[in-house]
Amino acid sequence: MNSKILFQSLILFFLCMTKTNAQEILTIQDAVKIALENNYEIKIASNDLKIDQTNVAAGNAGMLPKVTANVVDNNSIQNSSQTRQDGTVTELDNAKNNSLNYGVGLDWTIFDGFKMFAKLDQLKELQKLGEAQLKLTIITKISDANAVYYDLVQQQQQLEALDTAIVISNQRMSLAQNRFTIGKASKLEVLNAQVDLNTDTTTLLRQKELFANTKILLNQILARDAKTDFKVIDEITVDDKLLLPELTALAEKQNPQLEAQIINKRVSELQLKQIKAGRYPTVKVNTGYNFSESQSSLGFTTESSARGLNYGFSASLNLFDGFSQNRNEKIAKIEIENSKILIDQQNLALHSQLATAYQTYLTNIQLIDLDGKNEAIAKQNLTITLDKFHIGTITTLEFRTAQLNYINAIVRYSNAQFQAKLSEIALKELAGNLNF
Repeated sequence: MNSKILFQSLILFFLCMTKTNAQEILTIQDAVKIALENNYEIKIASNDLKIDQTNVAAGNAGMLPKVTANVVDNNSIQNSSQTRQDGTVTELDNAKNNSLNYGVGLDWTIFDGFKMFAKLDQLKELQKLGEAQLKLTIITKISDANAVYYDLVQQQQQLEALDTAIVISNQRMSLAQNRFTIGKASKLEVLNAQVDLNTDTTTLLRQKELFANTKILLNQILARDAKTDFKVIDEITVDDKLLLPELTALAEKQNPQLEAQIINKRVSELQLKQIKAGRYPTVKVNTGYNFSESQSSLGFTTESSARGLNYGFSASLNLFDGFSQNRNEKIAKIEIENSKILIDQQNLALHSQLATAYQTYLTNIQLIDLDGKNEAIAKQNLTITLDKFHIGTITTLEFRTAQLNYINAIVRYSNAQFQAKLSEIALKELAGNLNF
């Protein structure tokens, strides 16, 4: 068997072993689904949105009347003495007196300068703000899950490359030992082969440790048992069709951070509208139906009772409040101005981030092609070097250099794909277009 066939057979053997021992594959779609269901921050943001939705109510805006029921029961036992104008004195020990009042009343603000309507609109805007915040939390966590997931894919590819390095180093160790046995090589060649094998083994162990720790990190993002074992897919697929103008247009429409700033401006405008309502009168109506009963053991009237309807209205107008109205309106207008500035700031930051991320994305796409070609060249070089090493026409140092060049080429190609994927994720996250 020539060295090329042996090399290809060893690679195929390890790939088969990897597939045979694989755990159940976790796809990125499954990871995203689990994160959406389990992630704690997403759950908290969802509950916050439910609070905002519950707050959108006419009663919370002050549009509905308030109805109250009341009852008052007073009782007393006293030693009483009364002296009349004619000098007659009446005394009674343990005289009982009681009064009972009960009824229902209604109070309703029917006009407050349209403040209640502005308040209801503000509550609706706060609900939209909660939706934007939930969207931001979801996109952020999905981005995190994607980044860690594809980091695992990259590390898995590097593990396979390091497994290949171990196979080659073992083959080199065996050849060196055989040559030393028959007297065609020195002990130094055997020792060098052993040192390189040990180095490759150490590198593999470190990579396995990093891979295991990254698995734990992904399980944490998915909010499940840290010991849950799984396997990821073998390849990283990068969307190389992204265009900056399309991403920018999407970001201006649906970036959750920009959307939140726009909503905040609307909330500030409605706050000013509520404050301006203080310049108008407030009109309230009230009505009620009450019952009253009283009993007295001593006096001109021993019993009395009454029942009936009462109604009326009240109106108030702020004439002077120490210029608080003017001051509050000025502050509210400044808040609106600040919200406009924040929108401009967020818009500028968004465009800058998109431009930077897109340039990085284009560079990484080019590196994928370049490093892919380098990997093919390094593999061909290793195959030729392995043939020469078998017939003893090159030194062990040259062989080791070719071996490391091949492994490093695999790692660089894998890393180029990973970095390009990260750029893709970052662009879609900024555009608010990261698939859930």
